[in-house]
Amino acid sequence: MTNDLDGKVALVIGGSRGIGAGVAARLAGDGADVALTFQHRDDQAALVVKQIEGLGRRGLALRVDSADPDAVTAAVDRVVDRFGRLDILVNNAAVFFVAPVEELGREEFDRMVAVNVRAPFLASKAAAGHMGDGGRIVTIGSNMVERTVFPGFSLYSMSKTALVGLTKGLSRDLGPRGITVNLVNPGPIDTDMNPADGPSADTITGFTALGRYGTPAEIATAVAYLAGDGARYVTGAVINVDGGFTV
Repeated sequence: MTNDLDGKVALVIGGSRGIGAGVAARLAGDGADVALTFQHRDDQAALVVKQIEGLGRRGLALRVDSADPDAVTAAVDRVVDRFGRLDILVNNAAVFFVAPVEELGREEFDRMVAVNVRAPFLASKAAAGHMGDGGRIVTIGSNMVERTVFPGFSLYSMSKTALVGLTKGLSRDLGPRGITVNLVNPGPIDTDMNPADGPSADTITGFTALGRYGTPAEIATAVAYLAGDGARYVTGAVINVDGGFTV
């Protein structure tokens, strides 16, 4: 850990488990105070805050439904009120519906777009209002942006592909202010939603060049780089951290 982020404040949207929890812990380890949002599991969120505080940093957990546009914007404002600033935003919250297109209706469409697309846009817009030169926005996408190898992913793939356009557009809007905007696309990552020992794990692993699942810590390493000073000349980038899934 380098303490490269000492004095910075980060907000991880969807930071109570899996990739989000790994990112929150890494940013704290690198010196940032870290707030996170969660929706259901306050016990998991509390454990992440405890980990952040155990690293000597300030932590904060906010219950937020990312499908609620007002709640997303309010979360950004609450972090600034609590910590006095906001330097890093990580958009990680997402919903994941997998089904044949015939079984996907308006309700699934509306919620997936609300959480996976609208929330990152609104959070980024709100965060940019508080950031100055050196601000960082990192969004977590998916390897499904480039390679959708299974049926049933039409909505999910669409929602994650939209983040490419959002990232590139925001990078142009915010670049003159010294704020960078980047997208990290994970491949199969060992989490409770997609465990490395799950029923489809062997098939999924077979699509990677490295022959294994990744870990939340490996995604967090990419995010930490983009959040740090060393990436000040990286913006509008789409970075695959997928073990070669998209090769």
